[in-house]
Amino acid sequence: MLAMDIVDTLRHREKIIDRELSAEDREARLIERLREIYAAQGIEVPDRILADGVKALEEKRFVYDPPKNTFSVKLAKFYIARDRWLKPFALIFGLAALVTGAYEFGVERPKAQAERRTQIELTQSLPRNLAEARDAALTNAVTDNARTQIETVYQNGLAAAQAEDADAARRAVTDLDAMAQLLRQDLTIRVVSRPNEMSGVFRVHDDDPGVRNYYLIVEAVDARGNAQTLEIASEEDQKRERVEKWGVRVPEAVFNRVAADKQDDQIIQNANIGAKPRGALSPAYEIETSGGAILEW
Repeated sequence: MLAMDIVDTLRHREKIIDRELSAEDREARLIERLREIYAAQGIEVPDRILADGVKALEEKRFVYDPPKNTFSVKLAKFYIARDRWLKPFALIFGLAALVTGAYEFGVERPKAQAERRTQIELTQSLPRNLAEARDAALTNAVTDNARTQIETVYQNGLAAAQAEDADAARRAVTDLDAMAQLLRQDLTIRVVSRPNEMSGVFRVHDDDPGVRNYYLIVEAVDARGNAQTLEIASEEDQKRERVEKWGVRVPEAVFNRVAADKQDDQIIQNANIGAKPRGALSPAYEIETSGGAILEW
């Protein structure tokens, strides 16, 4: 400890050190000077201790020489300062884990489950439902036209399922169910005859204004008089839609006869012009008609 004190004394007496280091007998003179310093303080220090102090100063035995700022040193300093960065890091890590978990359980997992359910539906449920709906519809079909329409819808539904278009496949099942229900019905086709509703219209061709196409506006009603939807194809754009009312194309003479029937008392006495029989999907008309239809007027 005394040697350490001597070294410390020497460090704080830089002028003495600088002066004495220039002498050839610097060690002896340093020891002599140190003896005087300690004697002035009333401290008697043996020469051996003074010599050890001077030697320790030269060897820098009690001098801290900081290590070079290598990667290992930087890593050690980073670890030592963990109290400053560990809590914010733990907070950020915890929030990231919370967000990741919420996304996994709230988004990714439900999405994956929904995809699995859809895949099962496309490969198992929908093909089975399509087959069952087709069989139910065919059981009630009595016309070739009805069977052809049923098979077309069924095949379209299968193709949609194979193309992984679940919505289109579901619509095919719904259409087949509607066909089965319609096939069980016996409907009457009648001309619409209600206040503020047209019973007939005519089309004028843009290319030839002198040519007119005449249509009676009709509907299919059940035994209670409730209108039912039928799938009708428009002759203007070939689109097929399920509608409650449509226009059936008739000759001008038929159109005028119905118009005259309505003009006398605003009631069409002979409004029934056809039927949609049980087991059929398409209407059969009792009046002269080309079979063409329109869906808008």
